Amino acid sequence: FSGSSASPKSSVISPSSAAASRLAGQGCDLIIPTGGRAQQKSGPVVLADEVKNPAMEKLELVRKWSLNTYKCTRQIISEKLGRGSRTVDLELEAQIDILRDNKKKYENILRLAQTLSTQLFQMVHTQRQLGDAFADLSLKSLELHEEFGYNADTQKLLAKNGETLLGAINFFIASVNTLVNKTIEDTLLTVKQYESARIEYDAYRTDLEELNLGPRDANTLPKIEQSQQLFQVHKEKYDKMRNDVSIKLKFLEENKV
Repeated sequence: FSGSSASPKSSVISPSSAAASRLAGQGCDLIIPTGGRAQQKSGPVVLADEVKNPAMEKLELVRKWSLNTYKCTRQIISEKLGRGSRTVDLELEAQIDILRDNKKKYENILRLAQTLSTQLFQMVHTQRQLGDAFADLSLKSLELHEEFGYNADTQKLLAKNGETLLGAINFFIASVNTLVNKTIEDTLLTVKQYESARIEYDAYRTDLEELNLGPRDANTLPKIEQSQQLFQVHKEKYDKMRNDVSIKLKFLEENKV
């Protein structure tokens, strides 16, 4: 006899609600390989918000940097246009101006001393050669032996004294070079950091003042609180940099001799 050619269908039995709850509470991951059946793998469930994404962290850093740059640029433009206020330490600013002016003067002295050293070196070299030439003539010209010998000794003595002077000038050049290109330059680098901190401080101070002049409600109070915290951070940074500049200027003043 002939039967049906269709293959028997497998029946699907849905789990009860209690069983489904137990399965859901086991915290299992389901891994479904390509072209295969679903397999169950036990393990902890990792929430998406707990995973640290390096790209998101970098994006957040870029966002903060951009916001800070925008605030500082706005503050600089406002100051140049005469619309914004700036924090000024008159005594410290005067000392910084004097330091910059002194640096220019020392740089000019350094250039002149280096030129003098080069020229003196050439002169000493020429005097030494001239002394050797006179000494040679003194040996070959018997009738002018004493005169040439005297000139030879004179040129050699001048060359010897010139070498002593050249050594003193080179020592002076090394000292001034250290002062200008290391000590003063290091202080001016701290001054630049201080000026940047001052701009940031004034930028966040202006933001806080503008928020305080506006309405105070549920929407603005969190912004005011956050602005107050940022203002305090930049105020502490500004105070620290101002203190660092004052210490280095005082050190230069005490060791200028």
